[in-house]
Amino acid sequence: MVEINQKQQKILALFLQNGAMRSSEVHFGLGTEMALVTIKRTLAELVEIGVLHSIGSGRSTGYEITTTGRVFAHTDAGIYCVVEPDKRYGFDRYNFDLLPQFPTELFSEAEQVALESATAEYRQRTEDIPPAIQKKELERLIIELSWKSSKIEGNTYTLLDTEKLILENKEAVGHDKNEARMILNHKDAFLFVHDNASQFKTPTRANLESLHKILVKDMNINTGLRKRLVGVTGSKYRPLENKYQIAEAVEALSSTIARVATPYAKALVALLGISYIQPFEDGNKRTSRLMANAILIAHSRAPLSYRSVDENEYREAMLVFYELNSIVPFKKIFIDQYLFAAKNYAVK
Repeated sequence: MVEINQKQQKILALFLQNGAMRSSEVHFGLGTEMALVTIKRTLAELVEIGVLHSIGSGRSTGYEITTTGRVFAHTDAGIYCVVEPDKRYGFDRYNFDLLPQFPTELFSEAEQVALESATAEYRQRTEDIPPAIQKKELERLIIELSWKSSKIEGNTYTLLDTEKLILENKEAVGHDKNEARMILNHKDAFLFVHDNASQFKTPTRANLESLHKILVKDMNINTGLRKRLVGVTGSKYRPLENKYQIAEAVEALSSTIARVATPYAKALVALLGISYIQPFEDGNKRTSRLMANAILIAHSRAPLSYRSVDENEYREAMLVFYELNSIVPFKKIFIDQYLFAAKNYAVK
């Protein structure tokens, strides 16, 4: 993973906001914070590590942020998203360079050590777990995942309502039937990926569509790749509209997931990439969360329940990826949720 220090991040932030810039413009943007000679040296360093590239030559030399620079640019999601959508400086359309140029190493050495240590603890706890406890642990994870993933989508079932629905098939009074259906579909989808893990080492269009079909069953949502435009609430970003481009984007995502370095990175790219492409008319983020779990399970890692995630932080971090292509806010959520899952569940 590319390591970018605090001084370099301040300069990257200017490029995210302003696009191509010359060194004098960067100097003006930073005010008296950094001398021009320091800025020029730092710009050269950023080109060398691949987060900027130079354009032109001599006095007219300018710089642009690369895909790698965007991916690793630090952004405060809360501050960015408090601005009205149409006044933000991010992308309003799909970035065709993003997936083909996505970096292969997404986690720092320290982050990777933390994830692998959590996995080692998880495997030790699940090594000789009795069948009765396995069943209970699987039920608990399914309940908590189905509840929180649905809640992120606006479902109003409580955790206790969800438990009764899944274990006793009792719907909560005063709730829309679709809320119960959404939760039960989560249960079925997780059991499907849990029992067919080997099919999901790398997402394909076929297994993506199969998973989506389970998640939207009996919810009056069309299956297969969408044929119409969809919008993203609270964002100026508009996903692809052309069905052929959507199919190509799904293939590009599958290729990107195949070449990134670790199961954690593969799961993170699936989470972000499916949500970014929005290949279906509805149910995209649900599908992304279940696909990420499918990848983790296929690689003998802990599946995520998202139980402790803050829904607003989740949405804001996703909006930052849509509009700025930065993974930084969402990567923190992913790591936190993985460490939580590895410590709190024992699902084999």
